[in-house]
Amino acid sequence: MRSSRSRAPRTRAGLAWAAALPLVAGALALGAPAADAAGHGGGRHLLQGTKPLWATRQADQGATSGSAGITARVYLAGRDAKGLAGYAKAVSDPHSAAYGKYLSPAQVKARYGATQDQIAKVTAWLKKSGLTVTATSRRFVTVKGDAAAAERAFATDLHNYRKSGHTYHAPSAAASAPATLGGAVLTVTGLDNAPRLAEHHATELPPPSAVFRNAGPFSSYYGSKTDKKLPSAYGSKAPYAVKGYTGKQLRAAYGAKKYTGKGVTVAITDAYASPTIARDASTYAARNGDQRYRRGQLSQVLPKDYSHIEECDAAGWYGEETLDVEAVHAVAPDSDIVYVGGASCADDDLLDSLGTVVDGHLADIVSNSWGDIEANETPDVAAAYDQVFQQGAVQGIGFYFSSGDNGDEVANTGTKQVDTPANSAWVTAVGGTSLAVGNHDAYQWETGWGTQKAVLSKDGNDWSGFPGAFTGGAGGGTSKTVAQPYYQRGVVPDSPARTGLAGAMRTVPDIAAVADPNTGFLVGQTQTQTDGSLGYSEYRIGGTSLAAPVIAGVQALAQQARHGVAIGFANPGIYQRYGTTAYHDVTDHPLGAGRDLAVVRTDYNNSADNSEGTTTSLRSLGKDSSLHAGVGYDDVTGVGSPGTGYVSSYRP
Repeated sequence: MRSSRSRAPRTRAGLAWAAALPLVAGALALGAPAADAAGHGGGRHLLQGTKPLWATRQADQGATSGSAGITARVYLAGRDAKGLAGYAKAVSDPHSAAYGKYLSPAQVKARYGATQDQIAKVTAWLKKSGLTVTATSRRFVTVKGDAAAAERAFATDLHNYRKSGHTYHAPSAAASAPATLGGAVLTVTGLDNAPRLAEHHATELPPPSAVFRNAGPFSSYYGSKTDKKLPSAYGSKAPYAVKGYTGKQLRAAYGAKKYTGKGVTVAITDAYASPTIARDASTYAARNGDQRYRRGQLSQVLPKDYSHIEECDAAGWYGEETLDVEAVHAVAPDSDIVYVGGASCADDDLLDSLGTVVDGHLADIVSNSWGDIEANETPDVAAAYDQVFQQGAVQGIGFYFSSGDNGDEVANTGTKQVDTPANSAWVTAVGGTSLAVGNHDAYQWETGWGTQKAVLSKDGNDWSGFPGAFTGGAGGGTSKTVAQPYYQRGVVPDSPARTGLAGAMRTVPDIAAVADPNTGFLVGQTQTQTDGSLGYSEYRIGGTSLAAPVIAGVQALAQQARHGVAIGFANPGIYQRYGTTAYHDVTDHPLGAGRDLAVVRTDYNNSADNSEGTTTSLRSLGKDSSLHAGVGYDDVTGVGSPGTGYVSSYRP
């Protein structure tokens, strides 16, 4: 489900079974008035990044038919884009006189939002070009029409291009808007159609996915159960993987102490909505010692209709919502949770979910367990995301994004890169760890999450191909598109921040928490059973889409410790605490140099029951592709995971 454009699907970043802009004022994708390259009139503002990189001369198949259908979204820049970026930085910086002086949604709209005059002028321009306006909001104007009208409106020619064995249309030069609009247009998305999604809009969601279960044996806490008959690894017998950590263990590991998140609301954005979330969350809490939900503690804000159901694997997102909700509640049991579902996994729909949170200030903390590779994000889409993040920052809203589950992405894409929107300088990117919680809920250690898998040989005497192939790990590394934000200076070392590119770049992640599915979280969900019936069952799960809601829950505890005062965009404060007892400094070898770690897993071959047998494997820990967790900041765990002093460090 990886894809490249604003109407394309995002993936659930981190549901693992077993280009943004720099932090400088005015960094928007707007060019100076100029004549465009397509032979149209001058006096226009270029909308940089609207011509995709794959639209090359070599791939050009000629002009797109003027009658081809186009649906585009024109994002509005608002009154003062430079001022918005500048105040978002100032209000988030603990060293600024404006720190914490947040604005209300009404104040943001009045100070930075698009005026009615701007909306009217943009609408008139689009209609005059022959496009039909289908939707208007304070953030965007959606239009549809034929390619000829789009070419007139945006002063560019649409051509057909070959990409990955398919033909798509795209602008042959950057789109632009008339200078007479006074910079009212931020960007436009949808002028290319790679990949093209289904046009029809379905209104019913599919049933839950097929059941998934973990086979035993399990450890009840890290290291509690070991089979001495199995082969050794790294000089000792590896213990069985835990059945799945629960709230009590995670709260102990990350220093919750007396704090419960009382008085704080956490929002969760994903695509679609689980039809059984309320019952599943309640059942899970009762079975696993979590606090019972109060009436109204869990709520949902959902779209009227859903789209792209098959392309996005809608049912697969049910487990994502379930994990996010149950993880936040496990860590911060008194926090209110509001789930804001997207109509699909396309960028425009996910942006709508984020915008809903910001416009209504539904929460101060927003957990987001989804993303895509950086190569698939263009400056036009990044600008639209960053505008929402900046508007959230000036209101005291912080966004937390999973860093991804494929390490450096080389095994997945062939190219070393980070994920988006985690690469944005305006969000907190959450990396992943392998977590060992021992007897009596005692924190033992963490490694950077990175797994290699070796299967038990048929004779049971060794681990075939030990240590085995890389199967997944926390996303991280250096952005190719985003400059290093000020809060990373002096903390992130030149390597990895400087990679031969011009200047230092944004490095991911910022902070980390448990993500390894081999030391993961126990989740409960209604699934489609093997006989076709629906039934509740529990299973261990991981990925950085576990780490993101765990950190969101920890931030709720920290905000409570701050007497309810919003933390807002958290990165400046996160890096300010670097090198203190606020963090566990996570390394790949927590027990000492040369001492590698692993766990044993037994899995059902059909993922459901023993009818087709099981496979036993060794999962090595702390082996994340080319990424490494070391002393200090690293590109697997950032500054580290929350330590015993993290939550209390926010007390006034």
